[in-house]
Amino acid sequence: MTRAEVQAAVADAHRREWAALLAATVRTTRNLDTAEECVQEAFAAALATWGRTGVPAQPGAWLTTAARRRAIDAVRRDAALRPKLPLLVIADEAATPEGTDDTSPFGGQEDDVLHDERLRLIFMSCHPALASEAQLALTLRLVCGVPTTDVARALLVTDATMSARLTRAKHKIAVARIPVRVPSAAELPDRLAAVLGVVHLLFSLGYAAPSGDALQRVDLVDEAVRLARLLRELMPDEREVGGLLALLLATDARRATRVDPDGVPVSLDRQDRSRWDRTMRREAHELIVAGLPGARPGRYVLQAAIASLHAAAPTYADTDWGQIVRLYDELLVVWPSPVVRLNRAVALSMTEGPAVALGEVDAVASDGRLAAYHYLPAVRADLLRRLGRTGEADDADRLALLLAGNEAERALLSARLGATAKTSTA
Repeated sequence: MTRAEVQAAVADAHRREWAALLAATVRTTRNLDTAEECVQEAFAAALATWGRTGVPAQPGAWLTTAARRRAIDAVRRDAALRPKLPLLVIADEAATPEGTDDTSPFGGQEDDVLHDERLRLIFMSCHPALASEAQLALTLRLVCGVPTTDVARALLVTDATMSARLTRAKHKIAVARIPVRVPSAAELPDRLAAVLGVVHLLFSLGYAAPSGDALQRVDLVDEAVRLARLLRELMPDEREVGGLLALLLATDARRATRVDPDGVPVSLDRQDRSRWDRTMRREAHELIVAGLPGARPGRYVLQAAIASLHAAAPTYADTDWGQIVRLYDELLVVWPSPVVRLNRAVALSMTEGPAVALGEVDAVASDGRLAAYHYLPAVRADLLRRLGRTGEADDADRLALLLAGNEAERALLSARLGATAKTSTA
């Protein structure tokens, strides 16, 4: 096999098998750090070996064996590693002995209601003793296998900050002996907000990939939708669970129209709405209708309602921008995020004009938290262009191009700059 073919096979296995491999390896090491290292070494071994022997019929089984052997060697080599991160130690039960017929990689619990490996790992990692940012970072990096650089971009921090955050989280687990175990059914609600945040960010990382050549990482999008459906089955009465699923469905309904045949992103106003997935839109609408009545809706129900309004409009011009602005106002109350303020400014430009919206965007920029967020200068460039301030718009697009890490989005920004240059020389 060629090296490119082997690399593709390993990358595919990484997408499909990471969570299962980590879960199985953790059972041997009882140590999350060591388990991650062993799994990474197994993938490195696959790169070196499969080129000579060919890709095995069951890549997952091959990788599991390789990771397990390394885990056993690591435990034997340094017995002190076992208590450093007691991932599965439960106060009143011993660890599952080697060789027992326990089909669960986590050990059994009578009230365990989590039957999906990755969902179990996510709930385990979202321990309430960790700060919310640490929960998100640790889970996305270790459980979902998202590169540290992409996790950093998703959480709007630098790579160095993210690496330090991950290190501190692992250190706290080790020093404080936090028993990051499979939570009982009674403990799930306390971890739900963090788990919803992980699934939402996983979807976002797939919907608009922070790096790489393609705008979308369909594998991450599909996995996030799958996890949201599992959560809906597990907690059907939780409005925010239904809201998250509705948000993902209403947004993903546009998947087929988001890039042109060359892979360049297509803006919302130019997308062919007849190709949007009607089944997804209908299901999302039903979930939103079920989630809005009663107490004040949460962030995911409100975001889903916004996405659904976009999906329901027959044309871009027919979008109910006034209602979207009002929904953003409600969303800012329950989730005062600078990204929400930026998105609200885009909607406000359609009701109050680009000048008013530009003032809002500049206020967001002065906050400083979105300094590395390429969508901010990209939005600013669009507003400036609508105001006829072409030179300033080009400068903003150049900044967005500098900050963007995804090649498809960079192609779109370059095309906008190229179009401006052609217009000015015509």
